[in-house]
Amino acid sequence: MAKFADIIGQEQIKEHLQNALKRNKVSHAYIINGERSSGKEFVAKVFAAALQCENPDVSSDVPEPCGACHSCKQMASGNQPDVIYVSHEKPGTIGVEDIRTQINGTMAIKPYAGSRKVYIVNEGEKMTVQAQNALLKTLEEPPEYAVILILATNVEALLPTILSRCVVLNMKPVKDSQVKSFLMKTMQVPDYKAEVCVAFARGNIGKAKMLAVSEDFDRVKEEAVTLLKYINDMEISEIVAAIKKINEYKLDVNDYMDILAIWYRDVLLFKATHDVNHLIFREEIQYIRKVADRSTYEGIESVISALDKAKGRLNANVNFDLTMELLLLTIKENS
Repeated sequence: MAKFADIIGQEQIKEHLQNALKRNKVSHAYIINGERSSGKEFVAKVFAAALQCENPDVSSDVPEPCGACHSCKQMASGNQPDVIYVSHEKPGTIGVEDIRTQINGTMAIKPYAGSRKVYIVNEGEKMTVQAQNALLKTLEEPPEYAVILILATNVEALLPTILSRCVVLNMKPVKDSQVKSFLMKTMQVPDYKAEVCVAFARGNIGKAKMLAVSEDFDRVKEEAVTLLKYINDMEISEIVAAIKKINEYKLDVNDYMDILAIWYRDVLLFKATHDVNHLIFREEIQYIRKVADRSTYEGIESVISALDKAKGRLNANVNFDLTMELLLLTIKENS
């Protein structure tokens, strides 16, 4: 049974929610805003469990769900009847009927067991304007027992009228030291692999966990590093063929681009300091040194800039082959 103590980082959010519980000043609606895999749903479930707990642990100054009562056991199994997870059939959209049938249409029904009824709306940014307007009617006059938790990756996609009626809690990047400690102690990830995962996760604990157990990530990392090591001896057609292989994996293309970016960050760092200790790919030092020696600072920065531009183009659905060819020509010219 997850508790507030199991949330890595996010001290401000934990403090806010626990103070609300302690003072019995829980808002009727919260927006938990943060990037994908940052732990929004985990936070929401812990808060929902604490709201529904029959015997909350008040022995310390920090309220926690007990983990042993009937409600907590239901939460752990995903069967708490007073915690409703709003679903939607269309993958890219939460429509007006989803809100009307699952929230508005059931809100007047009092809780089955406890004193609260909690609604969790994941991917809240996918609500259409009509869906948000339908939700707004409920937010304006909610029953006393209702708590709505909207989880969003882009709070700007929500109407100002929705934002003004909710408490907005922003997820923050978790410190690298905390992420590394979690991976090593809780998931028994070796030191070097934990460092690599931390570098790519950039404070996103969920992403770090996913990378730590992803065989695809290990393979893609190896292929990307091999490409970078031998890129000067390859024809463009060979390079494009190598990059196209990433489509065989279940990894986001942005993760592949991040591998390339971190390699060149290592090259830049080594060129400036000649210090191996802070490199992410330090086991590849002989190749890092070669690239650093033959590249100028301006050339390395041009590659890093080109990587950022390529990510932007791919996110905007610009042609994959064209984008990668432009990027790889820049890499060959400057490495």
